[in-house]
Amino acid sequence: MAHTITGHRNIRRNDKRRLRNKTIKSALRTQIRKVAAEVEKKDKTAAGESLKLAYKLLDRAARKGTIHPNNAARHKARLAGRVASLK
Repeated sequence: MAHTITGHRNIRRNDKRRLRNKTIKSALRTQIRKVAAEVEKKDKTAAGESLKLAYKLLDRAARKGTIHPNNAARHKARLAGRVASLK
């Protein structure tokens, strides 16, 4: 337990950030799974639409600092490769 006012404030701030990051990461993982599922079903148009949304979520997470920008770039490249393999 924190002993100072600043320590208590930091605990509150960290809790808010942790919850925000948790929701962002959860939505991101869900969207990545949707893209993977549509690739498995060989549905190119649906996979393309899901990929656009996944890009948006990955970029937002990287911009907010929830994930590292290189992590976002790696996920985007791998997802794009999987969708491109449907041709």
